[in-house]
Amino acid sequence: MTDQLATSEYTSPNAISTAIVAGTSRGVFLVTDAGAEPVLESGGVRDLFQLDGRIFAGTGDGLWTSDDGGRSWSGPQLAGREVWQVRSGGSGRLFAGTQPAGLFRSDDHGDSWTEIESFAQVPEAQAWCVPLDPPLEGRARAIVVDATNDDRIWVGVEVGGIARTTDGGETWSVALPYDNPDLHMLYAQPGEPDVIYASTGYGRFDHIAEELEGNAGVLRSDNGGETWNYAWTGVTPRYSRPMCIDPRPPHALTVGSAPTAFSNYKEEGGANAALFQSLDRGESWRSLADAAHTPSAANIHGLTVDPSTVGGALVGTDTGEVWRVSPNAEWELVAADLPAVLSLLTVDETAH
Repeated sequence: MTDQLATSEYTSPNAISTAIVAGTSRGVFLVTDAGAEPVLESGGVRDLFQLDGRIFAGTGDGLWTSDDGGRSWSGPQLAGREVWQVRSGGSGRLFAGTQPAGLFRSDDHGDSWTEIESFAQVPEAQAWCVPLDPPLEGRARAIVVDATNDDRIWVGVEVGGIARTTDGGETWSVALPYDNPDLHMLYAQPGEPDVIYASTGYGRFDHIAEELEGNAGVLRSDNGGETWNYAWTGVTPRYSRPMCIDPRPPHALTVGSAPTAFSNYKEEGGANAALFQSLDRGESWRSLADAAHTPSAANIHGLTVDPSTVGGALVGTDTGEVWRVSPNAEWELVAADLPAVLSLLTVDETAH
């Protein structure tokens, strides 16, 4: 990195009631009423997660932590690994997914980590890779932990399917839901750990993938991953990556989607990305586009629930913007002039 990260002077016209942590391609910014201040310079920030009072940033340089609401950071842990996601179950045990595809566990709030070696030793792992030229190593980029039993874990591998364990990682089974190995995000229905959603892409990266591969989009399992249903019927575009689900009823499921791989489809006219929301577990979808985002010229990478509005979302783009999107498809610019925004988190100041 040659240029020092600078504070963005853009300020939202409306008050930001909850500080926002924005993970970007060059590090972490803290977004408040005063603007967006750089607080950590690092490799791309793939994921942000908060447990109690500690914030975790999964980056291309390992795992960083903050105990003061994102103002200062310590790390990295898991050096030599790209950390793609951190999640926990009801007991507080933490799990981290990495590239190369690995799964790590912490029983002390993230102070130390132990690899669950059995995960990377499943026979299917030999074929896990991102099919670029040259191929990249597969990545464990999505994790769901049963909130009532953290021996039950689901790990989405890009590209490799979903690995599932019911005994804390002693044994694993690997499935290709709907014959699609390109897993991006996983979420469980709040209060129903057997209902799991997966956002998926294509097994290819060219401009005809949208026409040839009709099994991308959102998938849903109602039985803990035993079987999967296609929950994206009639919706385009289909290459779906960011996803979030509101913990408050009616548990709005919000998904960002585009015609093909997010890093590969910028053509004349922009990314043609779109934002969709379902209030009935993926049975039907509505667009959250407004006149300026029909579709969006910018890629949608970061996505999280807006705690200030039931059904609302915060959206981060590769053009360095953070938007607040209401359930009525009203878009409000919250931050601008950042590096590409890859992940978002609203700070829970009451957590400790």
